Amino acid sequence: MISRREFLKTAGTLTLSACLLPDIARAALVKNPGIQVYSVKKEITEDAVGTLKKLAQIGYKEIETAGKAGNYYYGLKPKEINKICRDLGMRVRSGHVHINENWQQTIDNAGEAGQQYIICSSMPSREPSISNYQRTAEGFNKAAEACKKANIVFGYHNHEYEFEKKDGKILYDVLLQETDADLVKMELDLGWVAAAGLDPFYYFEKYPDRFPLWHLKDIKKTELKSTELGTGRLDIKRLFQKAEKSGMKYFFVEQEDFTTSPLAAAEYNLNYLKGLNY
Repeated sequence: MISRREFLKTAGTLTLSACLLPDIARAALVKNPGIQVYSVKKEITEDAVGTLKKLAQIGYKEIETAGKAGNYYYGLKPKEINKICRDLGMRVRSGHVHINENWQQTIDNAGEAGQQYIICSSMPSREPSISNYQRTAEGFNKAAEACKKANIVFGYHNHEYEFEKKDGKILYDVLLQETDADLVKMELDLGWVAAAGLDPFYYFEKYPDRFPLWHLKDIKKTELKSTELGTGRLDIKRLFQKAEKSGMKYFFVEQEDFTTSPLAAAEYNLNYLKGLNY
């Protein structure tokens, strides 16, 4: 027979566990916050190291780069930005690039930067035809094969124009269907999906696990401009609740239009996300 002391001890433990479990569940909703440094493009171009330090101080843990061809790391060498970020408690997780004649060098540099992902930032051709998207998909499959040899995942980042319809088909769906799901992943820019008038949750359901990366970009309700998180069209809390279905592993906050300084907006956005955990 259990003693009164043992009963009270067990009951106390269960009560404590019951109190802690909701906090644990909430804390898991948003974790490892990342930022696409295009959000602070002027600052990072002028002072890469100083800006990375500020982002680390704000609390970002994951970095996605987006420089120009030949300067994807803002004047730093790939190994330099890797070390700087790691010393700051961050990781260069991903980078936006272009597919060109220097593709193998781009892959090699990404490896030195410690990246897990390489993301093609835009369509090589914006011709709104099914045949163009089929050709592009074939090119993406080849680019992804080269990335796989270097243990890097290849992906594509959408805008709003990929959601045009041709012959009854959404062009973005053509890209998803024509690419090898095991090789080519998608970085879903949630803001551009909303701007196109479509529902991100439709894509989570139809193409589960295809979206390991997100661009967390809120869009104003009255115009096609980005805004601080929680003030626009996105149901951000619900998005995170469905993150597992989409396959999301990392997300990057991105904002392009500002009423305050980009760094102040970056801090506001992270504080908003932290608030979702309570």
